Amino acid sequence: MAKLIFEISEDIVDALRLPPGEVEEELRKELALALYQRGVLSSGKACALIGATRWEFEELLGKRRIPRHYTKKDLEEDLRYAKSC
Repeated sequence: MAKLIFEISEDIVDALRLPPGEVEEELRKELALALYQRGVLSSGKACALIGATRWEFEELLGKRRIPRHYTKKDLEEDLRYAKSC
């Protein structure tokens, strides 16, 4: 399993208007939403990245007014992910 770790300087983390305990969760959420919106991450993988259920992710997309896109490849990935759980 590949693991990617990147650093964010302390001054940027301090500048975030978020409670310290929510920084990682919010950054993961923003990354998942941005990658999904750009079409480079499926909804199933975005859910896995943030640890959300499909319904929670759909709700988040609705709140952010991010259009849903769902291809045959997305369906195949989601089915593989569902079978692995």
